[in-house]
Amino acid sequence: MKVARVAGTVVSTISFPFFDEKRLLLCDVLDAKGEVQGYTIAVDVVDAGVGETVLVLDEGNSSRQIFGLETGPIRATVVGIVDEVEFGT
Repeated sequence: MKVARVAGTVVSTISFPFFDEKRLLLCDVLDAKGEVQGYTIAVDVVDAGVGETVLVLDEGNSSRQIFGLETGPIRATVVGIVDEVEFGT
């Protein structure tokens, strides 16, 4: 799992039928200091909004299990909204 910040939504005019009526989010992946280390596009299952810090499940098999799929074109899923992050020193 990764911590990320939602940067926006992704719109695709042509896509696999699985993605019909599902929202795709562009998520900036954060490191332990809260700095952007890359991005991923994830299916939203928690109704996250732009600017929110989220928990991203970034492993295809686990993401497919959430939707009950054996195979499919999904890799990442937003599975939680983070209220607070605390790091030990």
